[in-house]
This record gives sequence, structure tokens and C-alpha cells, in this order.
Amino acid sequence: MSEDLLWAFAVFALVSSVTPGPNNLMLLASGANFGFRRTLPHLAGVVIGFAVMAAAVGLGLGELFARVPALYDIMRWVGATYLLYLAWKIATAAPPDAGSANRARPMGFWAAVAFQWVNPKAWMMAVGAISTYAPAGDPAWIVGLVLLFGLINAPCVAGWAAFGARVGRYLQRPRLRLAFNGTMAVLLVASLVPMVQVG
Repeated sequence: MSEDLLWAFAVFALVSSVTPGPNNLMLLASGANFGFRRTLPHLAGVVIGFAVMAAAVGLGLGELFARVPALYDIMRWVGATYLLYLAWKIATAAPPDAGSANRARPMGFWAAVAFQWVNPKAWMMAVGAISTYAPAGDPAWIVGLVLLFGLINAPCVAGWAAFGARVGRYLQRPRLRLAFNGTMAVLLVASLVPMVQVG
């Protein structure tokens, strides 16, 4: 791979990692509601889960989706439905310090890993990265690209969680927290619009 192509891939990874999307909005909401430390398992699940999915796409799963495009459409709509459910949970969750059984809890590591497989933006990023920057399907290059993407992706998504934790300091009043969570839910739904319109 040429140095120019590698730099182009790094820019792609940076832009796709730092821009708003389901993962970043959910990490922002989690940081605000639970703090940075309690959001770390969610954050790690996003980074590792996406890396595993991107590697799988590069090592053969992408070919399956190319041959059976309907599978991608199914995953896209399943993901959109699940994101609507998550938006509802964010908007209606009781405060994390509430004593009820419905009090909010941060997303765990394995849930975040699994979420990547139904996250429409993650699929677009993985398929776009592999098809554009590793067209030959060389396994060594694919693994290298996935590792480079992870190195760029991790601080970007961590920044969203850290910013959320800072915002959370100003959400001590229940009304403010409710308004913030409602806004996050609306933005999460809005992030679906360009993804469900693709294709």
C-alpha cells in the first residue's frame, strides 16, 4: 500500500470516527449519565466490536454481502429498529441514582460489541473502508488497516464519552437531565435518516 493511500485511509478513519453517529451519541449520553469510568466497558466494546466486524468484512463477510445485497438491507432495518428502541430507553430511563428497578444502567462491553453488528453507520464504515482501501483483500493489509483504524478510533470515541461526563456535571436537576436525555434520543433517531435512505 502506498503512503498516500495510507494517509487517505487515516483521514477516512478520523472523519468517520469523530463525526456524530449512533455510537458517539450513545457514548455522549452514557458519559453524561454515568460518568467516564462507568462508560469505559461500553467504549471498549465499541472499539473492539467494530474492529472485529471490520476484519470479518475484509476477510470474507463483505463478499457475502456483495453477493446477497438483501442481507445488508435486512441488517440495516434491524439496526434501525434496535436504535429506535435504544432511543426510547434513553429518553424514558429513570435517573441512575433512582431506587427503582427501571433505573438506567450503562451499556456493557458485550452489548456494545454486539451492537456493532446492527449499527448501520458501523456497517457503512466497515464496508467503505475495506472496499476502498483494501480492494485486493490481502489479509495482512486488512489486519493492518483494522489496527490503524482502532488506534485512530479509540481516542475519538473516548472524546465523546469524556465530553459527556463533563456535560453531566451540569445536569444535576432532574428536569435538565430529562431534557438532555430527550435531546440525545431525538439526535439518535435523526442519525438514522441518512443511513436508512442509502440504497
